[in-house]
Amino acid sequence: MKTRRNPPRRRSDAMSPEDFDQALDAILCDRRDKHQLRQRIEVHPIDSTHVRIGGQIFTNFASNNYLGLTHHPRLRAAAESALHSGIGSGAAGLISGYTDLHREAEQTIARWKQTEACVLLPSGYQANVAAIQTLSVLGEGDSLGKPHVRFLLDKLVHASLIDAVKLSGADYRIFPHNHLVKLQRLLGDAPKIQVVVTESIFSMDGDAADLRGLARIKRQHPFVLLLDEAHGSGVYGKDGAGYAAEIGLSDVVDVSIVTLSKALGSGGGAVCGPRKFCDALLNTGRAYIYSTSVPPLIAAAAREAVKICADEPQRQQRVRELSRRVRTELGGAGMQIPPGDSPIIPLILGDEARAMRAAELLREKGMLAVAVRPPTVARGSSRLRITLSCDHTDREIDELIRELARLGTG
Repeated sequence: MKTRRNPPRRRSDAMSPEDFDQALDAILCDRRDKHQLRQRIEVHPIDSTHVRIGGQIFTNFASNNYLGLTHHPRLRAAAESALHSGIGSGAAGLISGYTDLHREAEQTIARWKQTEACVLLPSGYQANVAAIQTLSVLGEGDSLGKPHVRFLLDKLVHASLIDAVKLSGADYRIFPHNHLVKLQRLLGDAPKIQVVVTESIFSMDGDAADLRGLARIKRQHPFVLLLDEAHGSGVYGKDGAGYAAEIGLSDVVDVSIVTLSKALGSGGGAVCGPRKFCDALLNTGRAYIYSTSVPPLIAAAAREAVKICADEPQRQQRVRELSRRVRTELGGAGMQIPPGDSPIIPLILGDEARAMRAAELLREKGMLAVAVRPPTVARGSSRLRITLSCDHTDREIDELIRELARLGTG
């Protein structure tokens, strides 16, 4: 019996340049009609909390620069002194892109996070991807049978973690945000290796993972815990070592992710964990293997940032005090603001158009805040994502509270 083949595609069926253009138009028009079209704005940083846009100066409430380190003189000096190693690293870390500055930064970060080892990557996104790629091959080569690993993800984890798990091809389930009863049920219904994936401080709501609850469950149903500390590192814990360190649960975390471009004011990301895990990542984490290393000057700046966290604890104290103040005063004004003291404060407004208008109103007052809309957040929960820095002045915070209270009651 002959195999039936699909008839060759007629040239007239092929996508023409005009078809391509129309397809792109359809995507952009759809986003525009839904008030979901994203566009970049050109900003010119002035200092840690101010930017110039089109000739006007704005107080920046849209940055993750929680400790104000992007313009810290010690970070600048560290980066400048590393220029002798070149602007770029020139190769992947497994080729010739691993310098003494990379090694020193990794050792410093590992000690800071209380882990055996650390691997630097060009971004937090790639750090998450490399960690998931490494975890996804656990059990290969033994008699466990496929699939070896199942990932259990909190519904609100960062897109990079979700993308990484999907790309790995591994089995996965998503449990409702911080819903540990559901997680416990999922852990009990499969014998395979299971990896729980969550964040310490969630990027859109600014709330914390229930790490104490996870620790209790882990004693009953052992699992591997991957904790993304992108927004916890620097802000929480002694010397800014993170949220897990602050509540004394660092030993519960198997793999920790640090994003160096937020509180640490530098760039790139890092995967921290047991030495054997980091060695496995060097061999299986494609996001690391096939990426050029971060520039040496970035590694030097990251190392210095960790030292500043220890030397200047007032930065951490200040940003958390400001967060508590903003939350308390907005709550007193009748607004529904999530509790906590993270620098991420969501003002949930509902539909996309209202969130965009609120961002415009703040810009009219000289404040930069971004309207976050679907698909980044769930439909009906469009918001202003306000982020604070220790370098914001009391007067700027007063003005922010006043304008947010007007928006929330308007």
